[in-house]
Amino acid sequence: MNVLEVEDLRKHFPIRAGLLRREVGRVRAVDGVSFQIAAGETLALVGESGCGKTTVSRCILRAQRATSGAIRFAPEAGRVVDLASLPKRELRPLRRHMQMIFQDPYSSLNPRMMVGDIIAEPLKVNGVPAAERQARVLELLELVQMPPGARTRFPHAFSGGQRQRIGIARALALNPRLVVADEPVSALDVSVQAQIINLLLDLQDRLGLSMLFVAHDLSVVRHVSDRVAVMYVGRIVEVAPTDALYRTPRHPYTETLLAAVPAPDPARRGRRIAVTGEVADPAHPPPGCAFHPRCPHAVERCRTERPELTEAGAGRWVSCHRAAELDLMGVR
Repeated sequence: MNVLEVEDLRKHFPIRAGLLRREVGRVRAVDGVSFQIAAGETLALVGESGCGKTTVSRCILRAQRATSGAIRFAPEAGRVVDLASLPKRELRPLRRHMQMIFQDPYSSLNPRMMVGDIIAEPLKVNGVPAAERQARVLELLELVQMPPGARTRFPHAFSGGQRQRIGIARALALNPRLVVADEPVSALDVSVQAQIINLLLDLQDRLGLSMLFVAHDLSVVRHVSDRVAVMYVGRIVEVAPTDALYRTPRHPYTETLLAAVPAPDPARRGRRIAVTGEVADPAHPPPGCAFHPRCPHAVERCRTERPELTEAGAGRWVSCHRAAELDLMGVR
């Protein structure tokens, strides 16, 4: 059963100009995104900065209202609601079932509140009695491998990695069905990143979390995700099981992202992909495939006809006119 199904999600921001602030154009931040997350599964959503992945996560949590599309969420077995069209008064009871881990552990915690109060805040908002809140706070601190005494200290007393553990504890306080992790390790040192990733893996196993893991670093998501969706200029260009995507990427953009991952042994570094030019402007995307101005394999069809995301076998989907042809030629 799927916990989340996103279908043809779009989020366009108006561009206004002139004295009367008339709309003169639109930024297509998200332009037709579809994917599913099964119970207990982690889907990584990856891409360069500005591709729209954070906007997708904000629309799912209804921090922003989608322009169009469906966001079907199952807060419990046998019940499905469309978050995209749900009125605000009906949305609030559902928020306990979907929580977010923020990118910046420094600004996501209130510096004037003690850690115990920060973690207990969602419990308090949802009417959990004080005695139960205190017991739950201690349980959550142990879950994220923090000492019990941390609850009486303020956030400034902790390192970045410890603050992110506190943020994770707060996100798990109400036993959510879905967790959205927006770049949860990008603000941390590499050694600390590994600790947080290992913690998330442990929590996945123990709690059976369903998670959308938003990131730009493919070396990170390899260890935490079951499947990967690659996003470019508001659209998903490839979806595949993690091992398959890293072994044989089908879209040229995925190849460029993988080629940019640092290799511990330079002698074993993979083939570099020749990519030129800048990321396309979502306010004025190029015709055809948005990646064609930078793609070394582009042909005339790529410049005039936008490829659709189509099934490529074994749970894979790809949006490329030449995906099969390039595989047969041994380019991949």
